[in-house]
Amino acid sequence: MNNSVGNTGRVLWAGLRALLVLTLVCGVLYPLAVTGIAQLAFPARANGSEIEDASGKVVGSELIGQTYLDGDAPDLRWFQPRPSRGLGTNSVNTRYSIVLSGATNRSGDNEELIQWVTDAKAAVIKDNSTPGHPVKPSDVPADAVTSSGSGLDPHISPEYARLQVHRVAARNGLDAAAVGKLVADHTDDRILGFIGEPRVNVLELNVALRELVGRQ
Repeated sequence: MNNSVGNTGRVLWAGLRALLVLTLVCGVLYPLAVTGIAQLAFPARANGSEIEDASGKVVGSELIGQTYLDGDAPDLRWFQPRPSRGLGTNSVNTRYSIVLSGATNRSGDNEELIQWVTDAKAAVIKDNSTPGHPVKPSDVPADAVTSSGSGLDPHISPEYARLQVHRVAARNGLDAAAVGKLVADHTDDRILGFIGEPRVNVLELNVALRELVGRQ
């Protein structure tokens, strides 16, 4: 019986040692090593791909979309991102909250989805039409009226960015050509020339817009 107790004690001690060693290696040393390598190799990405304004203040991440509001309505002085209906109008995701993300999973013939797109298209046309530069329904790209799969997409298409140029210029008292140049300067091409689509990071564009407004 004493031999059995001794064997049990050795097994428990061996198990405890394995737990301690694995906790040290996997729970302490490995995370520290990965964190250290990440900080040395690509610190900006390791720290969340933060974007700073001209004063050095962190204003967001290049990976997460932001909305620009004046109360509950879009603040039309700024370039607007894609709609954020990732989890429906009653969810916490209606304003690019990062608590939850996801798509609606509604089919293309879903009546509610069709109504969302119809209403969004009408709003884009109304908001972005300026004297001498009306927006036609055919001018509105798909990303202006539909959310991304995550609902948190930080990018819009160059077409949607250019559609907003005259409205942004008018609201800020800027020359449309200067605002159009901002869009061109902040348009990223396909990765390696063939992966993905050309895109514009809305937060980076609005940071540049704020600097341009400040110089006027």
